[in-house]
Amino acid sequence: MIEILSNIGTAFGLSSAAGLNAYLPLLIVALTARFTNLIKLNQPWDIMTNWWVIGVLALLVLIEITVDKIPAVDTVNDILQSVGRPAAGAILFASSSGALGELNPVLALIAGLFLAGGVHAVKTAARPAVTASTLGTGNWAVSLIEDVVAFFSTILAILVPLVVVLAVIFMFLAYLWWKHRPFKAPAAS
Repeated sequence: MIEILSNIGTAFGLSSAAGLNAYLPLLIVALTARFTNLIKLNQPWDIMTNWWVIGVLALLVLIEITVDKIPAVDTVNDILQSVGRPAAGAILFASSSGALGELNPVLALIAGLFLAGGVHAVKTAARPAVTASTLGTGNWAVSLIEDVVAFFSTILAILVPLVVVLAVIFMFLAYLWWKHRPFKAPAAS
């Protein structure tokens, strides 16, 4: 049960991050799955661990991070990413939540699509206001903040479920120790 909730939590976090930056969460998941046991990608999602896919994702991350910092170009990028970010969110949700096969793949894809699409819609609507209010000088800062948030939310989405599982194990062991401790406080009279 904990693993199912952990996978769903990871899926929500990864999909939301994809709404800010489509390729950064995909790249982090691909590298994490390739080099650690924190994420196991089942078929067909395990293709993300292929070196060619990782290379393409790295190139796309560099392009998106760069163009997202240039006024007017970032707006064009946001329009083009109206397909890419929700699609990335759908892929991330489906690849993380369906690891146990408990969630219908179509529902997982739809959930990821809506999560990433919602975050993307807010970002796309807010960016022209940032450009207008700062005359374009604030775009790079807002974009940098979005990249940092996407990076750390992806990392947290991967690690927090592990922390929760470790906390549950620790609490269980603490309970066992407390219950079987060699000395007991005297009962109050």
